[in-house]
Amino acid sequence: MTEKRTNGKTIRVIVVDDSALVRQLLTDILNEAPDIEVVATACDPHVARERIREHNPDVITLDVEMPRMDGLTFLANLMRLRPIPVVMVSSLTERGAETTLTALELGAVDFVQKPKVDLAGTFREFSEEIHAKVRAAAQSRVRPRGSSPALMTVEPKYSADAVLPSMTGRNMLRTTDRIIAIGASTGGTEAIREVLAALPADTPAIVIAQHIPEAFSGPFTRRMDSIAAMSVCEAKNGQYIMPGHVYIPPGDRHLLVERDGARYLCRLSDGPAVNRHRPSVDVLFRSVAQNAGPNSVGVILTGMGDDGARGLREMLDAGASTIAQDEATSVVWGMPGAAVKLGGAQQILALGRIPAAILRMAQVVGAPLVSRAK
Repeated sequence: MTEKRTNGKTIRVIVVDDSALVRQLLTDILNEAPDIEVVATACDPHVARERIREHNPDVITLDVEMPRMDGLTFLANLMRLRPIPVVMVSSLTERGAETTLTALELGAVDFVQKPKVDLAGTFREFSEEIHAKVRAAAQSRVRPRGSSPALMTVEPKYSADAVLPSMTGRNMLRTTDRIIAIGASTGGTEAIREVLAALPADTPAIVIAQHIPEAFSGPFTRRMDSIAAMSVCEAKNGQYIMPGHVYIPPGDRHLLVERDGARYLCRLSDGPAVNRHRPSVDVLFRSVAQNAGPNSVGVILTGMGDDGARGLREMLDAGASTIAQDEATSVVWGMPGAAVKLGGAQQILALGRIPAAILRMAQVVGAPLVSRAK
């Protein structure tokens, strides 16, 4: 085994999967990172319980479908008795997506996609993503029934210019319609659920960019529709944006807001991944800054990386009201923390206070900006 770094804590991982091949592949990939070490593996949850007692890991990778006890039952027990950051290993099927979203509700931090074929080759392609997700999990705040997905790739890190040029000082037609733009990544599925569940049916229109794979966007949208008083749908290209509705882009498409006279509409884009993500929060926020400006509210929630930080600042500069989730309630305070550092957040709020703040801001958008919260 290669020597691990000594100038910082090594992340100790237990890999739980009934497939010997997956256990070996994940072990090899994780052990390649200088700051990660697989200290044990387990073929089922019963063995995993003993390995956890023996090794006290920082992170667990957990398969969903296993013998003797399924991964969800084990996860629920783990979060209740001994919360540890968990990264789920999920299949790319719709059933796998539904199960993974349930795991995130139960408290898993993130997930890694398990391919149907060519396990070795595909896992190897996403080794950097796997390392990043384990690192983020090790730094996360584990709370039962609070969780995440995020999609991170090794593509070039383009800015929003790759999809939508920056245009400042645009004159916009006056409109009374409001737009609320929300961006999130790791921990975002549960943060978005909490926000939407607290908003009334007559809330102004909401557009969302959540880092999520294509197979997960449909199940995620249906789940949000089942808990929200508002109507939640997958955005369609050219679809008009209406109050009382929430629009989530299909996985692997950017969502932009455009103007049609005094009305707003959804525009989907297959443009390059921005900040290594599609959909990108920066792309959505920039489109809202350019087309809604002071008639908008921007909200950046928990997430790994810095996607959305520049876009939130662009929204603020265009006259929008802006909110960043605070560090204490974020699973990972990467994206909101970066937005705060750039000066893009008027208010930094605990997750539970964000819905009320959205409603207050939506009533006064277009008014002079208030002083920023300390």
